[in-house]
Amino acid sequence: MPIEVKLEDMLHERRMTMTELAERVGITLANLSILKTGKAKAVRFSTLDAICRELDCQPGDLLGRIDD
Repeated sequence: MPIEVKLEDMLHERRMTMTELAERVGITLANLSILKTGKAKAVRFSTLDAICRELDCQPGDLLGRIDD
């Protein structure tokens, strides 16, 4: 059950850079990049909440399930 992270699409829609989002959320660019590429093993709800707050979206807008 792979999970798709649609962070890049959301950033593009909002015309925001990864650096800008990382600064607003308070996480490192490296950790945000790991999340964006789908290599993260987990994400804290507080981080997900902060990203959603800054991108004005819902968690379901950022994450999706890919059928096998």
